[in-house]
Amino acid sequence: MHNHPSPEPDAPAVFMRTVKSYVLRAGRVTHGQAKAVEALGPQFLLPYRPAHVSWPEAFGNSQAPGSTRPVVLEIGFGMGEATAQIAATLPGTDFLCCEVHQAGVGALLKRIGQDGLGNIRICAHDAVQVIEQMLPPSSLDGIHIFFPDPWHKTKHNKRRLIQAPLVDKLAHRLKPGGYLHCATDWQPYAEQILQVLEAQPLLHNPARSAHPGLQGYAPKPDYRPLTKFENRGLKLGHGVWDVVCLRR
Repeated sequence: MHNHPSPEPDAPAVFMRTVKSYVLRAGRVTHGQAKAVEALGPQFLLPYRPAHVSWPEAFGNSQAPGSTRPVVLEIGFGMGEATAQIAATLPGTDFLCCEVHQAGVGALLKRIGQDGLGNIRICAHDAVQVIEQMLPPSSLDGIHIFFPDPWHKTKHNKRRLIQAPLVDKLAHRLKPGGYLHCATDWQPYAEQILQVLEAQPLLHNPARSAHPGLQGYAPKPDYRPLTKFENRGLKLGHGVWDVVCLRR
């Protein structure tokens, strides 16, 4: 585990101004992805605006007043393959998915059209700002952060997404009993995630008592599919670590 000095007391505010949930990388948008954005964007893209989101406005009738359908936030879905599979596996859940890479946004929109998925909305904006500005306290039933950039080099560890100031914001936006699920294939990051989540007073880790032999990690939940990348890694003997904590 890479150890770093504790941040100064005013570091959280600095962190939220400077650390983004992504790094922009060049990625070519295919013709099919561009067509999907044009055809399906108006229905499935949720524009960023600095005001609390209305779930009925975002998702329509499924979130009509009195609805008990859960809403799950996903941060950074890549090309959307796992997201589409999860949305198909959990048709009774609505998903708000944040991703800034246009190729990934186009790819997921294409999958939405092909698979007839009505329970996904995409906000193509920095997730940190979406969380801060659009999501009121106790508005989410779950949060998924799968395979965030591990920033392997020690000098880059401070760029990692899962750090205490962001986790504090995420915890406050979960309903009591809601869950935060992180997965990574980089063990030092898994250790950091476990440490940060368990240090958050609003969260508790049920795996500590339910699965004492796993040292705080959770068995892979059924809804999270094995990606091609993960399958390849597991065959090579690489591990994947899931951390699932609940809001008190």
